[in-house]
Amino acid sequence: MNISDRHIVSRRTLVSGVGIGSIATLLAACGGSSGGKSSAAGGSGSAYDKIIAGGPVASAAAIAASPWAAAVKKNGVLRVGATETSPLFSMKSLSTGELTGFDAGLSQLLARYITGKSAPKDLTKVTVVSVDTRESLLQNGTVDAVFATYSITPARAKKVAFAGPYYESGDAIMVKADNNDIKTVADLAGKTVVTESGSTAALDIKKRVPTAKLLLLQQDAECVAALQQGRADAYVLDQGILISDASTNKKVKVVGQPFTKEPYGIGLPLKDPSAKKFVDAFLQEIYKNGDWAKLWKATIGTVVSGAAPATPTLGSVTGA
Repeated sequence: MNISDRHIVSRRTLVSGVGIGSIATLLAACGGSSGGKSSAAGGSGSAYDKIIAGGPVASAAAIAASPWAAAVKKNGVLRVGATETSPLFSMKSLSTGELTGFDAGLSQLLARYITGKSAPKDLTKVTVVSVDTRESLLQNGTVDAVFATYSITPARAKKVAFAGPYYESGDAIMVKADNNDIKTVADLAGKTVVTESGSTAALDIKKRVPTAKLLLLQQDAECVAALQQGRADAYVLDQGILISDASTNKKVKVVGQPFTKEPYGIGLPLKDPSAKKFVDAFLQEIYKNGDWAKLWKATIGTVVSGAAPATPTLGSVTGA
């Protein structure tokens, strides 16, 4: 299914009760190796590759000033913690085994910024992460950075550093396509709600709907399956992820409007402050030169009409 043929109205307007059949009204404020040719939901093919290959490269002095960046440069590859099943953000191609999407592209642009390489497939080494493993893989040095629709929170910032925010989303609700009873967060009272364990959504549900019964699973795909199988009445998570899911699954739909704000950040080792400083400088560079907007257009913009949104202000949220 080629979602690049789909059309969505304003980022700031979400129409309730919409499924894949009318994806045009779905979105409001979204808020191995990797790279290569895109999958249908990951990026727009050669345009995506050209963005990565044409990305900026840091000066030798900038790299030398950051022990973190210098280590990545020496290794010749950026070790990235990522997901493989998030259309628009980080999706693994069944034909090439490579990742494309907004998060995947940002990781590849950062890798190019450090290494100077051009081919997306040569830029990153990917370790699949979940909400339960992101911090530990950064802390034990398995990965250099995490790009995984990673919401910045003060609690997480005590364990890892965050560059950004680089994107803003918010928790929203997904239900089965034939469910017309759940439209707002208040409708979740007494219902079984599935979400990812360790996610900010789990905390939000407990706070806002204490009578809801939580079903905690590790991966997005597991949560969608639980919803479809009837083990849960609703699935709550970042709207950007839910919309990605709904764009390729006509059996589910996203309803209501986001009820939280979720700023995404790039997870980095807390023990080396030079990492955050370096990556924030990288983000500022691609904000200014237009690469961030171009990447958005080639990924999320394949299902969202209009110009790219304004870039978030670096350091504008607690924890970043």
